[in-house]
Amino acid sequence: MLPLKDDVPNERFPFVTIALIVVNVLVYFLVEHGGILSGASDASVIDYGAVPYAVTHCPFSGDGCASGVPSDTPTAATLFTSMFMHADIVHLGGNMLFLWIFGVNIEGAMNRALFVVFYLAGGLVALLGQIVVEPGSAAPTVGASGAVAAVLGGYLLLFPRAKILTVIFIVLFFGVVELPAILVLGFWFVMQLAFGLSDLGSEGGVAYFAHIGGFVFGLAMIRAFVERKRGKSPPARRAAAF
Repeated sequence: MLPLKDDVPNERFPFVTIALIVVNVLVYFLVEHGGILSGASDASVIDYGAVPYAVTHCPFSGDGCASGVPSDTPTAATLFTSMFMHADIVHLGGNMLFLWIFGVNIEGAMNRALFVVFYLAGGLVALLGQIVVEPGSAAPTVGASGAVAAVLGGYLLLFPRAKILTVIFIVLFFGVVELPAILVLGFWFVMQLAFGLSDLGSEGGVAYFAHIGGFVFGLAMIRAFVERKRGKSPPARRAAAF
């Protein structure tokens, strides 16, 4: 399933969501020296990616303790820099598509500064989820997927009955249909869990448990962030729009 757009009207112009997308794109092309047909440079991924082994064994030094390759980026800093790194254009495009579809309404549901905190905190918790599962991995973890997963978790709780225009692929057949958010995002989460369990023990690849950790954070924390601004449960205010 590939979501294209939702039917929830934006409350205001999504400055933060657009800024996050712009920063991710600029980092990919200018910092990682990534291209359309070529992926990010290995050096940038090693330098700015978060390495689970480095986080668990040398959190206050450079991440070269894990890779053996000297790095000027402190391990603690990579917890944040890794959120804006992507392996290739498909990785970047997929994350930014999901952030655009689901992020604008999460941004509209809370104070903009809190949205930044929610996004970054979701990314940190997501990375922690991957580190807990693979604490000895020396493979750099990069991508906005964990932070975006927190946005998805928050969206599922606030807008479960929103309609998502979705492309469905079934073998050689594909079609475009409207599906409720609870089905689209619920299916996405189940797939992450299934793939994560089947991928346990493999080095590198997709950080499925970062996706899971971010999504659970979004589910658990979205009400706290929204209620600080609204002072009431957001689903009750939005029930008439569904």
